[in-house]
Formats: sequence, C-alpha cells, structure tokens
Amino acid sequence: MSDFRTSTHRERWILQPHDLMESWAAANRRAAETLAQYGTTQMKVNPVDGSIDLPDHVDSSGVKPMSYEEEQLIRVFYEQKIQEVCTAFKFPHKIQATAIIYFKRFYLQWSVMEHQPKNIMLTCVYASCKVEENHVSAEELGKGIQQDHEIILNNEMVLLKSLDFDLIVYAPYRSIEGFIDDLEELHQMAISHADKMMLTDAPLLYTPGQLALAALHKCNDILKVFDFERYLETIFSRQHSNCTIEQFVQSINAINYLVDQLKMPSVKDMRHLDRKLRHCWDPSSRDEHKKKEKKSKHKSKRTSTDAQL
Repeated sequence: MSDFRTSTHRERWILQPHDLMESWAAANRRAAETLAQYGTTQMKVNPVDGSIDLPDHVDSSGVKPMSYEEEQLIRVFYEQKIQEVCTAFKFPHKIQATAIIYFKRFYLQWSVMEHQPKNIMLTCVYASCKVEENHVSAEELGKGIQQDHEIILNNEMVLLKSLDFDLIVYAPYRSIEGFIDDLEELHQMAISHADKMMLTDAPLLYTPGQLALAALHKCNDILKVFDFERYLETIFSRQHSNCTIEQFVQSINAINYLVDQLKMPSVKDMRHLDRKLRHCWDPSSRDEHKKKEKKSKHKSKRTSTDAQL
C-alpha cells in the first residue's frame, strides 16, 4: 500500500518558497536568453526519447519575452483548463489532481515560452489517466477535445523525463475524505475549495494533509460545524507530529492566503498573452502583427484626414 511519508512526492517535490521562485526565475531567464539569441523560444522535441534540440536562428528584433508574472497567469489558465477537460470526460478527481501536479512540476523545469502549455496540458491528462489506471487512448482524448492526438504522444517522453519518472503523486481529496468521516456537510465545500488550491502554488509547497486541513478550516469558518482548534489538537495527539500546532496553523493560514490571492486571467489578458507567446514561438506571426498595426495606423490617419475635409 502506498504511503505518502515514504514517497518521492514528500522527499523531492515539497519545496521551500525560495526554491519555487528560483526554479521559475531560472526557466524564465533561460527562455529570454534563447529568444535573444535565436529569435524564438519554442524547443524541438524528439518524440522517441524526449531529447530537446535548440531552435533555428531567426530575426529577434523587437520581440519581448514574457515576464515572470505573465508566465504565472498562463500556467494558472491551463491548470483550470485541465479541470475543465477532466470534468468534460467525467474523470475522477484523482486524475484531475494528478494531471495538475504533473503540469506544475513540468513547468518547474521549463518556461511556457519553451513548450506550449496547451500541448503539455493534454499530455499531462493522458499520462495521469494511464498512471491512475483509467486508461483513455490518445486518439479518444484528442477526438473528444478536437485536437491532434499526435501532439499528446509527441510530448509524452519529455513530460516523463521532466518529472524524473516520479509518477505517483498524492492530492488533498483522499485526505479530505479521511479527515471528515462524520462531517459530510463539509465535504463538497471543502472539495470545491481544494479545487481552487490546486490552481495556486500550494501543492508544490505543502503536504496533501496540510492542504486538506486548510480546506476544512476555511469551510468551517463559514459553516461553523465543529470546533476546529480542538479537532486539530486531537489529530496532533494521534499523529505525534514534529511541528507544533502553532506552526501548523501558520501553514494553514499561508495556504488559504494563496487561495485568496489567486488571480485568474481575464479573456483580455489571455488574448494579449497568447499573442505575445505566439510571437515568441513563431517569427511569421510577428510580421502579420506588424502589417495589421501598419494597416490600422494608415486607416486611422485616413479617417482623420477625411474628418478635417
């Protein structure tokens, strides 16, 4: 039987905040340097062994890389899309959570400028279905969301290598069920709150048990079902934890702060970010954009002249 306490999830993938920030910053810097040197950031992936080739050099004049904050918005947007895809296919919550954690771990290694998040998102869903023994073929998944299934397969090996083949992950949903046995009233609200948690950095910073208790704490503040502090003391007396209750409460508050601070990109944000991302990937899209801008300026100038006449 799997045990989180002895898992690679706990040993290798529960990070400190500064480690998280450094990983993202390093990926962002590398992509920016690649853009400056080659004029494009999109990596070429060998679908057989997942090896990466640098892009061919093209003109990079006037192209700006995505900022650290813009990358974060892109990641959150596609993590939410994973939830939508899994809901559409009626996959269990476990598959959804596993796919999101795969996605988060992948982009600890890479920038969204280097690998298209839409493609990686689909590969994460496909891989999580296989690992969680709810197998759906790449063809079926691609057909269901009107995408080429070859994209899913082509990115499978680079995803697995980026995860270091650590494929067994733990999510807060099972822990929630274990914590609330006789508190069914909290169940759905806590799961809904955990859904929001999965879009934050929390799964990369805290254990599933901490995430679960943070969800229960937040929901209990609203429903007032039970004395949460006493409940927490009971848990600590059973588990003989190394940290104090005060330290654990700090972690819970920090998790819920991340949820409160979660910023979802608007449609307008995504249009701008998607255009900027395409400019990083595809040199031809920049020329089209410049032509449209030039045409728009001429039209505006002509309209102004007509108005004067």
